[in-house]
Amino acid sequence: MHAQPASPEHLLALARQVLDIEADALHALSARLDAGFADAVNLILACSARVVVTGMGKSGHIGSKIAATLASTGTPAFFMHPGEASHGDLGMIAHDDVVLALSNSGESNEIVSIVPLIKRRGAKLIAMTGNPASTMAREADVHLNAAVDKEACPLNLAPTASTTAALALGDALAVALLDARGFSADDFARTHPGGSLGRRLLVHVRDVMHTGDALPRIDCDASLKTALLEMTQKGLGMTAVVDAAGKVAGVFTDGDLRRALEHALDLHQARVTELMTKNPKTIRADELAVAAVEKMETLKINGLLVVDAHNTLVGALNMHDLLKAGVV
Repeated sequence: MHAQPASPEHLLALARQVLDIEADALHALSARLDAGFADAVNLILACSARVVVTGMGKSGHIGSKIAATLASTGTPAFFMHPGEASHGDLGMIAHDDVVLALSNSGESNEIVSIVPLIKRRGAKLIAMTGNPASTMAREADVHLNAAVDKEACPLNLAPTASTTAALALGDALAVALLDARGFSADDFARTHPGGSLGRRLLVHVRDVMHTGDALPRIDCDASLKTALLEMTQKGLGMTAVVDAAGKVAGVFTDGDLRRALEHALDLHQARVTELMTKNPKTIRADELAVAAVEKMETLKINGLLVVDAHNTLVGALNMHDLLKAGVV
């Protein structure tokens, strides 16, 4: 079959038609939701084990994504291929599990054939189908109606609107469960430690700040020369200026040096307290690193001093540290 080039107008019109059909399907699904949805959520909340998601073909691909979303939002879940279930994987299902089975027709042989075995193991069954009169719908403890009027495929054959509806209904389940469990941003970060979301939610200022010998600091009576040497050695483009008790009196930065050069100051005799920025912006060690990013961007600065509740210097960091930590 030889494909003919299509005009941009035709392609855009077809794309919009697909999106409109799928959007209409979701609106209809929303309007049709009933107490069965709440029953499904409460059944899973009462589950002391896991949610086992299963589906064949395109429904299986959607089911796999639903399982991943559930697992990442506080509901232990995994995907089981129904074709493999009858060849040993049924052993994955325990008495206290809930099985979420997806099938648009509700008559998928691979799933229908294992329904009696699921029930025999004592697990509860939630069926998500497009046919409330189907075998799966009748046998389920809870049925979720994901029916659509038509597929977005011009032939009304390829699973399109139906898979979108099932995916969205799965997301609705996951979000409802997340809310019911009081799942927080910190909880979310703990299930995503390797990604940028986890880094933004898990990395704190204390994890990236410079401390000890790597912390640039000088006393209030230090000379400008001493300040420049400290900045050069520590490489942060700034140094904290502290009093005898270790409390922050100011900060001296590259910017302060440039401003000093614009004035007729005797740089050999000047004390750092004459040139430093007094009452500098600071941050606490227990704040999220992303908060440091936001503060620096808002104030248009490249570094921050880290202090405790008594304004005692405990660390310092700059934008490069946050870039290396992956929170920018």
